[in-house]
Amino acid sequence: MWRYAEMLPVLRTHEIVSLGEGFTPIHTLSRSPMAKVVCQLLLKDESVNPTGSFKARGISAAISKAKELGVHSCVTPTAGNAGSALSAYCAAAGMKASIVMPSFTAQTIKDECRLYGAEVIEVNGLINECGTIAQKIAEQTGAFNMSTMKEPYRLEGKKTLGYEIAEQLNWHLPDVIIYPTGGGTGLLGMWKAFHELISLNLIQQHKLPRMVIVQTENCDPMIRLVHHEALDQTFKPLFSKASGLAVPYPFAANWMLQVLQESNGTALTVTEEEMDKGIAEVAASEGLLLSPEGSATYMGLKKLIEKDWIKEDESVLLINTGSWYKYH
Repeated sequence: MWRYAEMLPVLRTHEIVSLGEGFTPIHTLSRSPMAKVVCQLLLKDESVNPTGSFKARGISAAISKAKELGVHSCVTPTAGNAGSALSAYCAAAGMKASIVMPSFTAQTIKDECRLYGAEVIEVNGLINECGTIAQKIAEQTGAFNMSTMKEPYRLEGKKTLGYEIAEQLNWHLPDVIIYPTGGGTGLLGMWKAFHELISLNLIQQHKLPRMVIVQTENCDPMIRLVHHEALDQTFKPLFSKASGLAVPYPFAANWMLQVLQESNGTALTVTEEEMDKGIAEVAASEGLLLSPEGSATYMGLKKLIEKDWIKEDESVLLINTGSWYKYH
């Protein structure tokens, strides 16, 4: 992703901390049932990033800038993959990492963080409760808090997703992008990237895709907010096998709503069972193992086609944010 260094905030290139993240493949899905009912079905596979997820992009940018600014210690709450990434990049930068994660996070991810030398603090709750503890650690120890959207540089790294999609598709964006959304940094990063590309005269305003948020029924704050429902006592977020979607009170909710409004997009949910079905269907037809979050985009596509929200002559890009292997 550092091919775009001129558009990223690190001023001294020797401070860049990179493990080879970015420029992940875009696959054309041609054998799955859904490929037959849209003009073109594409999948951006972020599972091949370092530490197995798209989190490597944001953390590479954030740790690089933190190193440039003289930061020596970082802390973050995480549903899983951001913790893996922060642990790895802090190791590469010679920084201390403290990772606060739900106790039900996959053991693979816990082991990974510890192998990278990070301190792992397990919490009996969701990421919002982890966030409270991470903030206390930051206040008590002076560690820099890398929480989603609480610093600007993770967003800068995530926007490279948008640059790559445009470049890999020869500067013609798809009609629809379906994104599995927890904290929303990837969604916001892509939208920021597209507007920067407009200012560079590389793409045109009227060609921007409709952006779609997919969440799990177990934790669906954005869908509730899209439908003007308050997150009150009726909202009871639960654990999800798609751990990256289990973000009950996203800090960037209003910005995400703005992206949906500007792009004429929408938001919808899938069930835990539907995600399992999607994983099996894409694996058997395409030879690709999706994370539960990636499968959520595929199953969301099915529902949008059924609702006639996506037409036969449209192109659709799904984002697989992580590796299936990390969840076992």
